[in-house]
Parts: sequence; C-alpha cells; structure tokens
Amino acid sequence: MSPGEEFAWAVAGSRNGGDVEVPYRLALTEAFPLFKTRPRYTVRHLLKSAKVGDGQVPYVHEAPPSRLEPSGTSYAETPESAFAGSLRVADLTEVKVGVPVPKGVLDEPGLLAAFVDYRVLVRLSTVENEILLHGSGDGAIDGLLHLADSRHAPFDGEPEDVLTAAAAEVEETGGSCDGIVTHPGLYWKLVRDGALDRLATAGIRVSRTRMIGAGEALLGDFRAAVTVLDPAQSTLRLRRDAEVIEASTRVGLAVHLPQHFLLVS
Repeated sequence: MSPGEEFAWAVAGSRNGGDVEVPYRLALTEAFPLFKTRPRYTVRHLLKSAKVGDGQVPYVHEAPPSRLEPSGTSYAETPESAFAGSLRVADLTEVKVGVPVPKGVLDEPGLLAAFVDYRVLVRLSTVENEILLHGSGDGAIDGLLHLADSRHAPFDGEPEDVLTAAAAEVEETGGSCDGIVTHPGLYWKLVRDGALDRLATAGIRVSRTRMIGAGEALLGDFRAAVTVLDPAQSTLRLRRDAEVIEASTRVGLAVHLPQHFLLVS
C-alpha cells in the first residue's frame, strides 16, 4: 500500500473517533507518487543518502585552507592537498507540515488516500527543500545556502555562460559539479535555450524550487560534499480536533566538503 492508502485504512478502522497516528519505516519525502513518472528533482534527489540510527551521527569533515588558491598542475598545488580532516557529529531534526483536511474527505477512504499521497506528501517535500537550503530552526541543519566555507560569485551575464563558468569553478576544489539548485524562473529559461539538455549530457541534475531566490543558483558536487542522514522514521497523524493531517519525517545532514559549493547571486 502507498502511505496514503495505509493511513486511510487506519482512519477507517479507528473506532473511538480520536486522533490516528501511523508510523512509517521510510522517509515520506521520498514517497510522493509522481516522483516515479516525471523528472522533477527535489534537493534531496541531488544528494547521496545513508541509513542511520536515531541519534547523533559521526562523519568526516574536511575544512579548506584559509585561502583558496587556483589549482596548479601537480597534486601539491591543488587546494585539496591542504584540506584538514576532522571528526564531527550531525544531529537529526524533524521535517513537519500540517495540512487541513477538506470537509467530508475523512469519510471517503479513496479520496483520503489520494489527498495524502498527492497533496500532503508534496507539501512535506517543499518544507524539506526549505530546511535543506536554509537550515532548521533547532540548528541541527545549517542549510546549503549558508555553509561557512562555501564560495560565492556574482550572477553577471547570460544564464548559460554564468552557470558553465560556475560549474568549472566548483571543480577547482577537486570535486565534480553534478547538481544545480535554482528557481523555476531560471530553470525554464534553461529549457527554452536548450541549456538544460546540455547540462544533463554533462551529468548535472537541476533541481527547481521556489525555496531559493529568483536571482540565485547553487552549484556543487552535491553527492560528494554532503550526505542526507535517513533514520527511516516518519509519521502521519490525524488531529481530529483541528481537522488537520500532520506529516513528519526525521532527517539530518552531514557536511563533508562545503568548499565544493558555489552560490551565484
């Protein structure tokens, strides 16, 4: 069963008219059904993930030197030859959204299942995009747009020229530019100009989201630089008093190489 179908079955079987809570051993932000049939990537889709327990997670962080020089033609002249590794720990946080239930839907199991699968889960993914980019209120996740050692450049010129130059600059720290997060406005300009296909040929996935500014694009070696920490713990909860469905999932972020990111704005 889909998460929505399982939840609707639990609601239909509740006898006391109280709240209903259903736990899931998966990240609900990966369960939106349309992810299977259309190539729209969330921020999570650009990252590698690791299954973890529910607690602090140790990981290796490599800090860049205080000054990043252009790479030379020997290993000793590369920035990464001076990276300093250290052991750090990442905390998990809760991604959560509450969605009001339309009147009468609780009495229609099929409609309730579809409402959860196609409306509630996509809103949860939007909140996760916000947290992965801007950070969580509890400080467990800093947010990819605000990493202390990431790099910045002006968005000065035609979009394809700016992005290809930025992709090359990402690789000055030894990574491979494999992803871009940008606003839908810029994304569709890339589609119009044929640049999206050229980026895909180079192995770059582009995630579009309104959670980044219209004049910004975040480029990086997403899969090497960070890891999504997934304890596979999610919950759907019906709060009958407020007529709200709450969806939540736990997540963390291990930041290995912040210098592999470049924000153009």
